[in-house]
Amino acid sequence: MDKKNATKKLHELDDITAATILKARASWSMFSIMSEFIETTEQLSSLKKAVSIFGSARTPNNDPYYLQCVEVARRLSDEGFAVISGGGPGIMAAANQGAFPGRSLSIGLNIDLPAEQSPNPWQDVALHFRHFFARKVAFVKYADAYILFPGGFGTLDELCETLTLIQTQKSRKIPVILVGSAFWSGLLAWLQEVLVPHGTLSESDVALITVIDETDRIVETILSFCADHRNAPTDEEKQKRMYL
Repeated sequence: MDKKNATKKLHELDDITAATILKARASWSMFSIMSEFIETTEQLSSLKKAVSIFGSARTPNNDPYYLQCVEVARRLSDEGFAVISGGGPGIMAAANQGAFPGRSLSIGLNIDLPAEQSPNPWQDVALHFRHFFARKVAFVKYADAYILFPGGFGTLDELCETLTLIQTQKSRKIPVILVGSAFWSGLLAWLQEVLVPHGTLSESDVALITVIDETDRIVETILSFCADHRNAPTDEEKQKRMYL
């Protein structure tokens, strides 16, 4: 069988109606994706300083990490940082709840999911996504720091996505803070004791991560980073953001 002919182009299909339907669906999907990027740019491109906060949607509102997240978000908001979360429950709600009464914007990047995602009420700006990758670009593109509280697959996904972009220099190097040394210790030990000796990570890759337990140190680390004018995005870094 000739591999070149194994996949026909749409205009070569015998069933013209089916081909037209396929093209229409693909085109509509592309427009839907474009609209999410355009709306995000309209709403967030003017942000001067922002922090993206991640964590489990399952964290109850009486959990110590939830309460700490509320405090961290409120303090950062009062320091002039917009706070970006996933817009849902758990740690996402804690981030928005803390930022909402502060002096900076509380932003939720909501997504349609069959479970665990319902918008929380503490959002000054609420964006809605159908596509995970468009949402993840928004988390990374506009943030000057990332804070990750304990979470599951989604939080780990955001962590790895962020670290990969910094490692590959697709995104500038900014603080990536893991809150909760007891929670993250197993993962960090695996990175250091298995991946580094195996050669799949370097010591400098692992050093991109900072683990902090204390609220004061979290806030101070971010303020210290942003106080250095050299850490403001350069023109080259802004250009890189266009190709995340």
